[in-house]
Amino acid sequence: MASPAAAGPGAALPPAAARRDFYWLRSFIAGGVAGCCAKTTTAPLDRVKILLQAHNHHYKHLGVFSTLCAVPKKEGYLGLYKGNGAMMIRIFPYGAIQFMAFDQYKKVIKKQLGISGHVHRLMAGSMAGITAVICTYPLDMVRVRLAFQVKGEHKYMGIIHAFKMIYTKEGGLSGFYRGLMPTVVGMAPYAGFSFFTFGTLKSIGLAQAPNLLGRPSLDNPDVLVLKTHVNLLCGGIAGAIAQTISYPLDVTRRRMQLGAVLPDSEKCLTMVQTLKYVYQQHGVRRGLYRGLSLNYIRCIPSQAVAFTTYELMKQFLHLN
Repeated sequence: MASPAAAGPGAALPPAAARRDFYWLRSFIAGGVAGCCAKTTTAPLDRVKILLQAHNHHYKHLGVFSTLCAVPKKEGYLGLYKGNGAMMIRIFPYGAIQFMAFDQYKKVIKKQLGISGHVHRLMAGSMAGITAVICTYPLDMVRVRLAFQVKGEHKYMGIIHAFKMIYTKEGGLSGFYRGLMPTVVGMAPYAGFSFFTFGTLKSIGLAQAPNLLGRPSLDNPDVLVLKTHVNLLCGGIAGAIAQTISYPLDVTRRRMQLGAVLPDSEKCLTMVQTLKYVYQQHGVRRGLYRGLSLNYIRCIPSQAVAFTTYELMKQFLHLN
């Protein structure tokens, strides 16, 4: 029998070795690429959402689609992508950590705690979302500050300048974690239900209609994966359900992150205080759920692209 070396340097690794070789790194890259692709498709909608959530005085009298039209007129078309540079710097590690952590937490919960079925997806998704948020929160803070600025009223000249200003003017490192608590509380149900819904739809679809909805994986023909259009549909549904549940906490987080930029910042110092203030001043529809219609338009394609890209990257990087 020929030795592995005799097969030549171009020979493929045995399947088990190929799966083990830098698995965590390949998983990290797959998640990062998925996150970047998802956020790039919806960056203009993300900018408008921040402007509406925090009631920017230039656009607070407008609705979602009116703001989408008004921003290019006032700030040019690149105004729709303001803060997107900081977004990409944040979203690659965020997506990478979230997807990689989800796989690891899922294994730990199943092996160490003996919890399986659909519940372990919900738990693993929540824990993965929280982990990713804590690791990348300062970058999100800077992105929000840059996205809230309007042309002609710039307080921050760029990403590095924003970091310096927040650090020197807002209490050092603690300034970068303003609004972390509502973010963590909101991320737990958002990420949990997102992974839970997608995973459940995927497993039910492949179990009930494998020939209609599935196909063999490119890297492992023994593994069934969803067809691309079905992946997009499942990801979109997952995003819609998760966003509806967690949206009021997302509004709270944005207002707390903007902090001193807003004239009523002293009334939004804690999560509960901010929730009460927004509800008392603006109510449920125009306060806690302001911009939700935009968020559906934004999060449905975003989650659809994220899950679909990750599933494709898993095949290209031999993660199945």
